[in-house]
Amino acid sequence: MAVHNVGIIMNGVTGRMGTNQHLIRSILAIRKQGGVALANGDVIMPDPILVGRQEHKLKALAEAHGLTRWSTDLEACLADSNNTIYFDSQTTVHRAESIRKAIAAGKHIYCEKPTATNLEESLELAALVRQAGLKNGVVQDKLFLPGLLKLKRLVDSGFFGQILSVRMEFGYWVFEGDWQQAQRPSWNYRKEDGGGIIVDMFAHWRYVLDNLFGEVRSVSCLGVTHIPERVDEQGNAYECTADDAAYATFELEGGIIVQANSSWAVRVNRDDLLTIQVDGTEGSAVAGLRDCKAQHRINTPKPVWNPDIPNPFRFMEQWQEVPDNQLFDNGFKIQWELFLKHIVTDSPFPWDLLEGAKGTQLAELGLRSWDERRWLDVPELKLPEVSGQPIASAKG
Repeated sequence: MAVHNVGIIMNGVTGRMGTNQHLIRSILAIRKQGGVALANGDVIMPDPILVGRQEHKLKALAEAHGLTRWSTDLEACLADSNNTIYFDSQTTVHRAESIRKAIAAGKHIYCEKPTATNLEESLELAALVRQAGLKNGVVQDKLFLPGLLKLKRLVDSGFFGQILSVRMEFGYWVFEGDWQQAQRPSWNYRKEDGGGIIVDMFAHWRYVLDNLFGEVRSVSCLGVTHIPERVDEQGNAYECTADDAAYATFELEGGIIVQANSSWAVRVNRDDLLTIQVDGTEGSAVAGLRDCKAQHRINTPKPVWNPDIPNPFRFMEQWQEVPDNQLFDNGFKIQWELFLKHIVTDSPFPWDLLEGAKGTQLAELGLRSWDERRWLDVPELKLPEVSGQPIASAKG
């Protein structure tokens, strides 16, 4: 048995998502389980080095989890040949510059989304990494949620017949920060810092829709800033310059219509923070983060509109739970394991930087649709030329 030690530069890991999902629940969990086992008996063992701008946070995080490798010197980490992967979970405004440095240093790239603050830059990064011949990937964690895996199982089995429509409800009430501390960092509500729910969530909706139901062909979006002023982490009031809610309609290939509401200013009266209802000619299903329930054509009730009598139907009880039928691991960890296998064994990993650029594209079109108050088509993306070298067109 051989052990493949893989050095990973983890930049921005002191943030909420970087610490909890990527470090603790993914990389450290993989190390605790003894690495990623390969079919030939070999093992991949990730070896992280924590990188950031604040020494005291890095040191405390490393000591809390028994790690010895941490640094505030990104360039030194990139120069170290023992580090083969560069991972980025910084705020979006800092991501592109660091990824460029990592590509120049010959590191394989794995990063959070959005990959950049605009489509042009996202495509440039995808072209640069392809030209350099480096392996690359973008976090698309929701594809690995138990509820969506069950929903994908229904889609692949033909359960729905012809899929007609999809309704997505996402969000929760994020406290304003005055009488209760906000659950999200204040930069999320400042456009100048890369904030806004359209930029944040449309990157997710793009890969969810593309992978489950069909490629997004057009979009109509209305954004809103419902809460005009919030209080930041230091107790100071600030103006909210970014959207905190988005009400969108997407048209997918095959004519499937998607209605997607995303809001940080909504109180939850549904089974989960995210619910996705799919209606088809043969059946329907509603998926949350972990659970999924379905109703087949033969089990569909026959209500009649009559507001003059109490409702005789218990609609919520007329659905059947889709069984687990497998063990579900953390979605971020699953994708990390797939990427590590991609690096060591060259196994397929389709979620690359070009896929990440598609999310940025949809966010930009959503913002433009809101500004122009009209439907917009979603064109096929092509990689640009970089450094004077032509890059072949890529089709999703």
